[in-house]
Amino acid sequence: MGKMLKIKMIKSEIGRPEKQRKVLRGMGLKKVNASVTLADTPEIRGMIDKVIHLVAVEEIKE
Repeated sequence: MGKMLKIKMIKSEIGRPEKQRKVLRGMGLKKVNASVTLADTPEIRGMIDKVIHLVAVEEIKE
């Protein structure tokens, strides 16, 4: 396995555009302070770029 990313939702999706809400749901984030671990792929990086103001990202080396 390659690098992994730990993504934590730090701000609410309330009042955000529908596209940003869908990106958060697509990553598996439903509540504030929830976190998910996902593979470091270009697709995931693109999703993070769309909602970087709502999430915190930490690289995990395995």
